[in-house]
Amino acid sequence: MTHASHPRTPVVLRDALLAQRADLLARMASERGGVVGRAQVAAEQYDTAASDNAQLRTERETQFAMNEHETAELADIERALEHMTQGDYGHCIDCAINIPMARLLATPTALRCMACQSVHESQQPHL
Repeated sequence: MTHASHPRTPVVLRDALLAQRADLLARMASERGGVVGRAQVAAEQYDTAASDNAQLRTERETQFAMNEHETAELADIERALEHMTQGDYGHCIDCAINIPMARLLATPTALRCMACQSVHESQQPHL
C-alpha cells in the first residue's frame, strides 16, 4: 500500500511511519506467535492460566497492558498515515494550525500542536 504525502510532508516522515509500523507489526507477531487480535490473546492466556497464582496474574496483566499499548501505537501510526493520504498531515486536528516540523520529526504520529495536545491530555481521565 502506498501513501500519498502532502507537499509539506517530507518523505522522511512517511518513511519513518512506514518503518515504525513494519517494526511494530513484526514485534507483535513475534511476541504473540503471529498477528492475532487482543481477544484471541486474552482467551489463550485465560485458558492457560485457569488455575494461576499471583505471579501468573501479574504476568498476564503486564502482557495485556503491552498488547493494549502496541494496539494503540499501531492505531496512531495508521491515523497519521491516513492523514498523509488525505493531505492534512501536519495540521493540528483541533485548531488546524501547522504543527512545527521539529515536533513532527520527533513524533511523526503527532496529530495535535503542543498547546492542543496539552489540553487534550489534561482532559483525559488519569488511571
